[in-house]
Amino acid sequence: MAKDVIIALDFPSREEVFSFLEPFEPPVFVKVGMELFYREGGSIVKELKERGYKVFLDLKLHDIPNTVKSAMANLLDYNPDMVDVHIAGGSHMIEEVSNLINKQEKKPILLGITMLTSTSEERMHKELKIDKSLSLEDTVLSYVEMGLEAGLTGIVCSPLEVPKLKEVFPNLVTVTPGIRMEIVEGDDQERVVTPKRARELGSDYIVVGRPITKAKNPVEAYEKIKKEFLEG
Repeated sequence: MAKDVIIALDFPSREEVFSFLEPFEPPVFVKVGMELFYREGGSIVKELKERGYKVFLDLKLHDIPNTVKSAMANLLDYNPDMVDVHIAGGSHMIEEVSNLINKQEKKPILLGITMLTSTSEERMHKELKIDKSLSLEDTVLSYVEMGLEAGLTGIVCSPLEVPKLKEVFPNLVTVTPGIRMEIVEGDDQERVVTPKRARELGSDYIVVGRPITKAKNPVEAYEKIKKEFLEG
């Protein structure tokens, strides 16, 4: 499994995206999320692919099975390298998407969302009403088992969950957001680690946004993070 750093393009417009990417050399791996996609539509993914970038299309689909299948069919026209769905949508929903992807000549990695990295165990119990007898780790393991059986390739999860997941599911592809060069209090993500720690924990891909996009020298920051993640 080739490990890599994925840059989160959390910008509101095409102009800002390509201004930011100008000093980078493709094939950098980038993530297009809801903010950018809902503003620019599929054309931004198409243009990124045409310019040689690898794209994780992070739209976290979650709806009834037929709706998600139809939505994914449209997204596959843009030739993304990764796509994702919420595992909470259920096995039937995941199976519909997995069957669709398996018919493609070029198959993107199909990821499942377990718990967002903004969700603490306390919030999971209090707000999502998940049984207090189940820990966050137990819940994630249960989600992953169901998702893999339904056809997922991997999951998006906290780096802190990777060791246990790899122990139980050794072939699982793990994509981990919540990466910071320094851990500070008050961050909007609860379960964060450094690139070096993500490597030690066994993450296959890390998703990095502000530590690169808000850096004084984004290319330098990217190269530093990539070296730390790939080489330790």
